[in-house]
Amino acid sequence: MNRELWLLRHGKAEHNGDIADFDRCLTAKGERDVKRMGLWLKQEGLCPDILISSPAKRALGTAGIIADTLGLKKPSLQQDGRLYFQGIVGLKKVLADIPVSPGCVLLVGHNPDFEDLLAYLVGIGHLPASAGPMMPTAALVRLHMPADWSHLPANCAQLLAMAHASSLS
Repeated sequence: MNRELWLLRHGKAEHNGDIADFDRCLTAKGERDVKRMGLWLKQEGLCPDILISSPAKRALGTAGIIADTLGLKKPSLQQDGRLYFQGIVGLKKVLADIPVSPGCVLLVGHNPDFEDLLAYLVGIGHLPASAGPMMPTAALVRLHMPADWSHLPANCAQLLAMAHASSLS
């Protein structure tokens, strides 16, 4: 069974020292970029079977825009606190808890956790060289994964595609 894991970093969020990190919302640019990513996914005929988001406001805002743009039913959007800065260990636990039935899973979350997971799953040597972050805001990575996600060893995935909202037409 072919399974894909998609990692989508949330859109650009507001920076206000008076707001707790968890409560930061998307900026107007962040919303536009995420909408562009959602439209691109729709145009390419790409739609996840399941969408799991960090409960942080900027991630939930991102997941909501993607779900609305793709016409996903709200029950297909789940939240998991382990996607909010719990490191690779937390992310691997989320993946291990996902049933085998969904062929394509989209996680919406944060850096540095997503970049760390990407480097772990694919291997740093199989990633394109980048002057900046591998996953800037509103960036999507598609990975071909093994069927069983209960124990994911290093270098078990294949990078299928990387896309960033600003590079999409």
